[in-house]
Amino acid sequence: MKKTYLIFRNEFISTITRRSFLITLFLFPIIGFVVMAVISGVQKSTGSDASSMISDLLVPSAKETLEGFVDQSGLVKTIPEGYQYRLEQFASEKDAQEALKSQKISAYYIIDTNYLENGNIVYVRPDFNPLGGSVQSSSIDALMAYNLTGGNLDLYYRVQNPINVQTQEIDSTGPVRDENSMMTFFLPYVVTFLFYIVIFLSASLLLNSITGEKQNRTIEVLLTSVTPDEMLTGKILALGVAGLMQTIIWFGSGLLLLKISNQTLALSDAFVLPASILAWGILFFLFGYAVYASIMAGIGAMVPNVREASQFTIIVVLPLIIPLMFISSLIQAPNSVVSIFLSLFPLTSPIAMMTRLSATTVPVWQTLLALALVGLTAFYLIKVMAGLFRAQNLLAGKSPTVKEFLQILANKN
Repeated sequence: MKKTYLIFRNEFISTITRRSFLITLFLFPIIGFVVMAVISGVQKSTGSDASSMISDLLVPSAKETLEGFVDQSGLVKTIPEGYQYRLEQFASEKDAQEALKSQKISAYYIIDTNYLENGNIVYVRPDFNPLGGSVQSSSIDALMAYNLTGGNLDLYYRVQNPINVQTQEIDSTGPVRDENSMMTFFLPYVVTFLFYIVIFLSASLLLNSITGEKQNRTIEVLLTSVTPDEMLTGKILALGVAGLMQTIIWFGSGLLLLKISNQTLALSDAFVLPASILAWGILFFLFGYAVYASIMAGIGAMVPNVREASQFTIIVVLPLIIPLMFISSLIQAPNSVVSIFLSLFPLTSPIAMMTRLSATTVPVWQTLLALALVGLTAFYLIKVMAGLFRAQNLLAGKSPTVKEFLQILANKN
């Protein structure tokens, strides 16, 4: 036990005193507070709404320009009030082309002669921009809806907005957010990427530590004084505590930043995160770190150097990347089958569940089940990898194949 503590203390002090670790530990919180201070200053000087400012910063609003249209169907009688600065009618396509060349308009529409039968409208613009080229399509939609309803404003507004859905949740214990605000989607993105970073970095530090000591022959000296199990336990605990400290500081400062922001900047409910997310974050970090640290330790025990470890690291990181690939589904449909599966599957659960917790109210039984599954997986992997942490593996110079590594994970070797 004393030797394990000595390994723990040496590894922990060595990790937290590294310049790179200290920079990453405090850089993110400092950047967050600096950004908040800048936004607060701009808001006070301009009187702008903070939520709108941040939304425009993340997703800049497209500048509205004047566009033209040529009505070959004869359906358009009047341009709706308020749309004269968006749309201008031309008698022929030739006139619209001349206006486009002289930059009087930015684009123009050609309403097909048989519009009632086929609904075809050709959109002509000078540049190729498939994603942002039709940002003003609502203008032509309003034009056609207004004229198809004969200028009946009540009918026109109902056609433009046929339903007005009001969501009523049975479970109202979670945060209430504006589903139309970009900030509602921004926070889960931040939580997901931060959690990915802390788990991956903490587990990678263990791999780098073991392979580095093997490469410089330090591990040969250590094995004369401690057993491989004592070394493994000390290193996992040390880097786990360092990663936990990083998680608490990042998430804690994030929650503090949100609380201060809501008071000083009057941010919308889109920025609300439940205080319980910090507790869940700590638990999922510990279990997630135990899973991936044990795998990284096994890789470090088998490979002779860091270069050889890279091919196995890709296999290990793949499950962590999967939630990032499905992040839109996790945020927009957090209770779908895919989202629930990813949040319960042990290798993707630590990140996927944190994304769901920051996006919606997750049933407690699912959260507890996910923790149990990740905990059992961590216990199994630590037991398997501890068997690899033997002197002959640590001192060996031969790198195993990917097939052998997968067999080891399945406990078939």
